Amino acid sequence: MSVQQNHQNHDQTKIRNLAIVAHIDHGKTTLIDSIFRAAQTFSSHVQVAERVMDSGALERERGITIRSKPCTVEWQGYLINIIDTPGHADFSGEVERILSTVDSVILIVDANEGPMPQTRYVLQHALSIGMRPLVFINKVDREGADPDRALNQTFDLFFELGATDEQADFPVLYGSGLNGWAVKDLNNPKRDNMDDLFQAIIDYVPAPDVRPDLPFLMQVSTLAWNEYVGRIGCGKILQGAIKKGESFVRVSTKWNSTDHSGDDWQITGTENARVAQLWVTRGLERVEVDEVHAGDIVWLTGSNEIDIGDTFANESIADRPLKPLSIEEPTVSMFFLVNSGPFAGREGQAVTLRQLKARLQREMHVNVSLRMEDLGRPDGVKVSGRGELQLGILIEEMRREGMEFCISKPEVIVNYKDGVKLEPYELVTIDVPEEYQGIVFEKMSRRKGKVKNIDNPDRGLLRIEIEIPTRGLIGYRGEFLTDTRGLGIMSSCFNGYAPWAGELITRNRGSLVSLDTGEATAYQLENLQERGTLFISPLEPVYNGMIIGENSRPGDMPCNPTKKKQQTNHRSATKELTTKLDVPRRMSLEKAMEWIETDELVEVTPQSIRLRKTLLDELERRKQRRTQPQVQEQAQ
Repeated sequence: MSVQQNHQNHDQTKIRNLAIVAHIDHGKTTLIDSIFRAAQTFSSHVQVAERVMDSGALERERGITIRSKPCTVEWQGYLINIIDTPGHADFSGEVERILSTVDSVILIVDANEGPMPQTRYVLQHALSIGMRPLVFINKVDREGADPDRALNQTFDLFFELGATDEQADFPVLYGSGLNGWAVKDLNNPKRDNMDDLFQAIIDYVPAPDVRPDLPFLMQVSTLAWNEYVGRIGCGKILQGAIKKGESFVRVSTKWNSTDHSGDDWQITGTENARVAQLWVTRGLERVEVDEVHAGDIVWLTGSNEIDIGDTFANESIADRPLKPLSIEEPTVSMFFLVNSGPFAGREGQAVTLRQLKARLQREMHVNVSLRMEDLGRPDGVKVSGRGELQLGILIEEMRREGMEFCISKPEVIVNYKDGVKLEPYELVTIDVPEEYQGIVFEKMSRRKGKVKNIDNPDRGLLRIEIEIPTRGLIGYRGEFLTDTRGLGIMSSCFNGYAPWAGELITRNRGSLVSLDTGEATAYQLENLQERGTLFISPLEPVYNGMIIGENSRPGDMPCNPTKKKQQTNHRSATKELTTKLDVPRRMSLEKAMEWIETDELVEVTPQSIRLRKTLLDELERRKQRRTQPQVQEQAQ
């Protein structure tokens, strides 16, 4: 009875739950900064960093949102729960699940770039579940901005995606997330506050469609992890209320089919549990509370195991759980291996297979789009995810924790349907100056890309849409920036599975492979740089089987970078001073992942990124090369 009485003071009509969605770098996190300032979420003496929602070190360094985060602001008696979502395609599945928690979205569109691939993806999903988005044309005060054109393109996109008349009649706001203003009319000279945006949220975002008087029901859409309490489930309470210490039933479900449609799903398990802790978000902080109500977005713990899509329900309705949420399938996989190189343990913690598995298992507690497969290898496991970026961020996080390990080249995951081999495809949008279009078309066609559309928006840039196999993009992003002198912009979005496109030849140069262990000498590196591009400098330690550069020709070239000049009686006093070495090409983690071949590995340590052969010994590599043709013939 006390729970129902408490509802009298809990007005669901004063709650607004929404997500901010957009393509990467269109200004989601910066807009939230301005919303915080306008709503005076923080005290005047509190110094708030820019992009306050990007709390992780990697998010700040890269300028991207990696994990969705909720925040709450109050405005004129309304409680506005806002979820900042990732903009990169590798994290798009998280955006899908977040939309099941909120009641509307603010779709941000860059006034210069207009709708981009991820704009299409998130909008399509929001429209399919019946949402009526608000559109915010951002960066209208930037040079080259064309808000009218961006709005017309957005209208076209709504109709192209099958929006209803009600959805296409969306409210539009213009503004600058960076400078903190929003207006309904571009001709409004008063550009100093966010009041129009707040009012649009109150007017157009519906209050939560919940039933406060029915038994407790919620569905988990996001996970968090705590070493002391384990998994924490987050979601919106759809009906009823629950208090700390009260019992509930956790019901697990799963889809029976791969297309995740209709009612083809089943209950896979139930667990009786009791609420241990409850949190809601206020500002940026999670605040522990004793009771939560219908319409609230809450964090709850108490169950031994919590998974995405689980239903938390009162015992009286536990036999009628909600259908599962869709969890995106991985498209790219790679091996995480124990570091077997001679330098293992010098620069960090050389992890054992058990430690490697434990760390990856911990990651999967919160990142459900990752998969780990133990294929029986004594030295490592196979890890699958949505793309190179997602896996690269995981590797970088593990590296910063002090771990040493090796990784293999990313490979796409193929499916088979009716005997046909299928592979993942991406829809790529490229903005490139006209003078570089030729090299882009050439490289893309070589990688099995097919042009879908070309647009010339009169900005000196061509916009090209290309459908390409995911494996055709592996290793191309760095090459694209070089080919376009850094002036090209490329973004992509998963576009489904299609028949295998055939063999691709991406890297046509071999490796320079060290035959000895020791310190590289300037004398020998000067000779070797005539044969290729070096990755190392003099006095750097190298080992047998380590890759020290890229050969200028196809095929690997064994070499000895530690060789010293022979001592003679005839020496020039200034000879050592005249050694001329080119600046070595330094490999970042992402570039190294893209560059290596299938018989090579990246050795990751807290201090270094090294490239090496999977088999360090030259004789072993020769034996493998001799047996490979025989194996291929038998397979055929």
